[in-house]
Amino acid sequence: MLLAFSVAPSGTPAGGSRPSDASVHDAVAAAVKIVRESGLPNKTDSMFTTIEGEWDEVFEVVKKATEAVGEFGSRVSLVIKADIRPGYSGELVAKVDRLEQAISGS
Repeated sequence: MLLAFSVAPSGTPAGGSRPSDASVHDAVAAAVKIVRESGLPNKTDSMFTTIEGEWDEVFEVVKKATEAVGEFGSRVSLVIKADIRPGYSGELVAKVDRLEQAISGS
C-alpha cells in the first residue's frame, strides 16, 4: 500500500508555549525523522509524506509519527489517504513513471 499523510500540532504543548510564528516545521521534522528511520520507502513533499509498505507496518509508522507530533501541542491533526493495491510493490516510483510516460506520449 501507499499511504500519504500530513500531521500537525495545534494548541499549547504541556511543556510551555509554541513559537509565535505558528510554524510547525520542528514537529513535522520529528515525524519525518521517524518515517525515514523506519526503513520503508518514503517521499516527503511540501504537503504530505508518502510511505510504501504493508498495512500494519505503515500504520505503525504513522502512529509513532503522530505521537511525536503530539509533543508539540495539546492536539494533533492527521490527514491520511491510502492506495491499497495487494500484490504490488515499488509503486512509490512506478506510479509517477507511468504518469510521466503518459504525459510524454511514450
